[in-house]
Amino acid sequence: MPFASGANSRKSPESTSGPFKRRARLKRESPRLLRLSLREWWRRSELSARLFLGVFGARWRGSRFGAPHSLYPTGRGAFALLGNRLESCLRRGRLMEPERGRTGALLQKGRKRRRAPGKRVGAAEARRARSEPEERQPGAKKARLSTSLLAENYEVTHGQLCELLKYAVLGKSSVPKPSWCQLFHQNQLNNVVVFVLQGMSQLHFYKFYLEFGFLRKAFRHKFRLPPPSSDFLADIIGLQKKQTTGDPSKMMQGSLPSASSEVTINLQNDPIIQKYGFKKVGLTRCLLTKEEMKTFHFPLQDFPDCENFVPTKCNGSITESSPLFGLDCEMCLTSKGRELTRISLVAEGGCCVMDELVKPDNRILDYLTSFSGITKKILNPVTTRLKDVQRQLKALLPPDAVLVGHSLDFDLRALKMIHPYVIDTSLLYVREQGRRFKLKFLAKAILGKDIQCPDRLGHDATEDARTTLELARYFLKYGPKKIAELNLEALASHQELQASVQEQRNTAEVVQQPNTSVLECLDSVGQKLLFLTREADASELSSSRNCQTVKCLSNKEVLEQARMEIPLFPFSIVQFSFEPFSPSLTEEMDKRMRIKWTEMSTVYAGPFSKNCNLRALKRLFKSFGSVQSMTLVLETHQPHLCIQYEVLEAAQLAIESLHGVLVDGTCIKVQRPVTELTLDCDTLVKELEQDSENRGTIYLSGVSETFKEHLLQQSNLFFGLEAVILPKDLKSGKHKKYCFLKFKTFGSAHRALSILTGKDWKLKGRHALTSRHLHAWLRALPPESRRPLGLRVIPPASEQQALQTLKVDHPKIAAWRWGRKIGNLSHSLCPGTLCLILLPGTESTHGSHCGLGLMGIKGEEESTTLNMCS
Repeated sequence: MPFASGANSRKSPESTSGPFKRRARLKRESPRLLRLSLREWWRRSELSARLFLGVFGARWRGSRFGAPHSLYPTGRGAFALLGNRLESCLRRGRLMEPERGRTGALLQKGRKRRRAPGKRVGAAEARRARSEPEERQPGAKKARLSTSLLAENYEVTHGQLCELLKYAVLGKSSVPKPSWCQLFHQNQLNNVVVFVLQGMSQLHFYKFYLEFGFLRKAFRHKFRLPPPSSDFLADIIGLQKKQTTGDPSKMMQGSLPSASSEVTINLQNDPIIQKYGFKKVGLTRCLLTKEEMKTFHFPLQDFPDCENFVPTKCNGSITESSPLFGLDCEMCLTSKGRELTRISLVAEGGCCVMDELVKPDNRILDYLTSFSGITKKILNPVTTRLKDVQRQLKALLPPDAVLVGHSLDFDLRALKMIHPYVIDTSLLYVREQGRRFKLKFLAKAILGKDIQCPDRLGHDATEDARTTLELARYFLKYGPKKIAELNLEALASHQELQASVQEQRNTAEVVQQPNTSVLECLDSVGQKLLFLTREADASELSSSRNCQTVKCLSNKEVLEQARMEIPLFPFSIVQFSFEPFSPSLTEEMDKRMRIKWTEMSTVYAGPFSKNCNLRALKRLFKSFGSVQSMTLVLETHQPHLCIQYEVLEAAQLAIESLHGVLVDGTCIKVQRPVTELTLDCDTLVKELEQDSENRGTIYLSGVSETFKEHLLQQSNLFFGLEAVILPKDLKSGKHKKYCFLKFKTFGSAHRALSILTGKDWKLKGRHALTSRHLHAWLRALPPESRRPLGLRVIPPASEQQALQTLKVDHPKIAAWRWGRKIGNLSHSLCPGTLCLILLPGTESTHGSHCGLGLMGIKGEEESTTLNMCS
């Protein structure tokens, strides 16, 4: 039968049978199936997404960086290569189900880059990227900074700045590391640029804080500088003349006190005599009282964190002849904190009655081998658990046993046991200002024994337990007077000085020329320094050899030259000069800024009923932070409270927590005083919270003495924790009841804040508002700095003149303009550039004002910076 012609000559797939039908349907549906399979492939495999970006994204990446398009496969060849890669991965079993959130984020970021490579990441993507843990964002090693050492050292000297600059140029092989911060992967640095804003200080930065938008958001690391010297640039480069050179050990030898020389000792002021007196004491007098055990956080019955602790059943009456047992434990770090790995118990006479290795119940993160001596190989065959050790101890110890140890509270908490009779040698041998002598020092100074030798792997727990027992016996035998005559404080200071001299000797051996300047460091690697400045500004640096100086007529010309010249030099100093304020104006500005910070940290709360419980109210407001003053205001119809807090965070937390809340049946208001200085307070607080340094820091109130230890035990809950900052009272030396926790990212800080303010920790807190370098200045505020409230009316003529000035050359406009220009200049720098912004400070007959430093490495926190500066 002949075939039909025209439209009817082609048979439909449905009329075809056998393989022809399947082939036709596959041909028709292949585009849809291919789309479905690719979609499923993208959803299920992170590796396939990376392969896709590696093959197809290569074309865009090549064009971006200047590589020819022909180097990258396209069209059918690309699909063939992609298929081959996928097939080989499937054969090796490498395609596995990844975390969906991670894959989705990766794909979305990949698409974003392909669609708009020149645009910044969107707000939602940036927020998601910040909230992810850092370990989910792998990448090549980049140079980065850490200033966690600044937790206790708010001021950085000019010499310390010079340390950092030399290390940035040469690296650790030639110069010592800076003592105040850490610079990781120095070999990844491409350039160093220092911007000097001559004529400005920390006061200017915080006076015009809102105007310095880019600087405060782009640079996470900020620190205080001392007032400037005669030549600020020469100081930070290291050009100042050194008075003496030579062996540091010979230079300091004359100042070292001899341990054998006779020193007049005032025994009456010795802390051991003040606690125990001159006469010998018995065993019961050396025991810690229950109050002391509470103070030093020993585990006790009915303590909230000791609910699962096991008592030793030692409840007999203690006499002067009760048996002593030396105890020492070694710990490792697990997913639940520190846990026991070894216990040693020594009886009187030095006989070891118990020496057991213990396997923790949780996964071990760090064996702490340098201290414990425990390794994975040693602990693998061990089957003894904590419960076994607790059972043995209860059986071994008699009812009147006295445990002796050094910092025994840590050992008992590792054992999770409660024992009422303890002698702690770190508290028995009392030291000044609440400090403690190390066990190694006491063993050498009193017993003449060398323990914890550096050539030995870890500490010997049996040796340490035996040493504490001997120290307790020595104290009981010879009495407090004999101990005081040894002058342990002087011996400890002598030892510390010896260690310092040895460290300097070692540094001198490594560094052949410890007093070299940055210019000499650059000369040693065949490079020159670029110095851009105005002609009117003289500096010793201008005439220095190996320095390429470019003098300009104005700040604008300095900026233009910097754009062209900086990429040609590995190290550049760009100096802008600003007209200093008159001394009287600077003094007035300083006074008004101090008043402003005081008023921002002050709140008014009320109204309260006339029969309100003042004690309860004071306790309530003190729970948000340290209070400098609290007064009752009776000028109003109903009483109010005026509370001046020590830190701004406490005042803001009180406002956020109590404003509009019912107290004693009355809805109260909590607000700041409204004055001309606090009108923009809400805006300022919001901007302070967005400061790059504050974004990774949280403020907590209500912390106890054991907070730091408890935090470290639960360290697995707090990813990215860099520093725990516990401020101290300057008079008593005790820790205050608030602290700051510094994290690497905003996401880590936010998660930690939600945990710490939950029901388990019972703390109050919020994100930080004040940088650490500010607190030394804020603490110096005079207590009567509150000014009388009132209105200042500006006459109309002066008002017009003031507005005209504001448009032309007001310092506020200058700060805003130059902050943006320096920001744009730093944007043009290449990744891996260490950038420092230095406000040197001011000096006048009316007083000096400290400077301010900001620093960062471009690309160090790219996603955060881009999002905040958009």
